Amino acid sequence: MKTDKDWYDQAKGVLKAELARRGITYAQLTGMLADIGVMDSEPNVRNKIGRGKFTAVFLLQCLEAIGVDTLRLS
Repeated sequence: MKTDKDWYDQAKGVLKAELARRGITYAQLTGMLADIGVMDSEPNVRNKIGRGKFTAVFLLQCLEAIGVDTLRLS
């Protein structure tokens, strides 16, 4: 059975993998989020992702901002 830490790590890994796959930096992500109306600072975005403790809403906003339309979890 997965622990909460395992789930946080998986969420962080999914988002970081999608950013890496597209070559998107945290600074670029912050700008892309702003483009869809999500105002956040780069350090805050970096910290959220680094901890892996972010809401499903934030995850969906990031995926939308970077253009993810299909996501594989396995």
